[in-house]
Amino acid sequence: MSAGGNDNNDRAGFAAASDERHRERMQRKKELIDRKIARATIERGVLVVNTGNGKGKSSSGFGMLARSLGHGFQCGVVQFIKGSFSTGEEAFFRRFDELDYHVMGEGFTWETQDKERDIRAAQAAWAIAARMLADPGYDFVLLDELNIALAHRYIALDDVLAAVAARPPQQHVVITGRGAPDALIEAADTVTDMRVVKHAFKAGIKAQKGIEL
Repeated sequence: MSAGGNDNNDRAGFAAASDERHRERMQRKKELIDRKIARATIERGVLVVNTGNGKGKSSSGFGMLARSLGHGFQCGVVQFIKGSFSTGEEAFFRRFDELDYHVMGEGFTWETQDKERDIRAAQAAWAIAARMLADPGYDFVLLDELNIALAHRYIALDDVLAAVAARPPQQHVVITGRGAPDALIEAADTVTDMRVVKHAFKAGIKAQKGIEL
């Protein structure tokens, strides 16, 4: 047999061994994941907190909203802080009859420059949010930028913690915004801290429709 033939046989043998090792690794991984899935037997609503300085906190929340609507859930959205400009998500999600959507902010605090007005807007938003959290008719509730209102102490943290703790057992809640307080992180089932790596705005690129707006 030629040297070329030996090389082909060696490559084929190496590939077969590599494939077998891959199958063995994937089988072990499957068994591990299957055991974890089998142990996850609790079925109840979860509290998700998206925080951090990176982009994507609200986007993730609205992604879960889309998923919930796809399952036919009755959903509620209350947007704190935001409100002085329209967004693509608001234009899109208002089409759904299964969604109760409230934009309650007066805009970002550096734009309003009126603390008392910001407090009134945040407390009015919280009144709607608290009603949703107490209502078993809502399967999914998104409280967008609530963490900002908590960080500025426009809303009492104890009131929020009490409301999410007393909510209907099957209700899912997502809270977004940078600076989530430690007590809320502790109470949450799932927490994601978004980290900035790069952002177009720092390079002078203005907010874009479909990306930020």
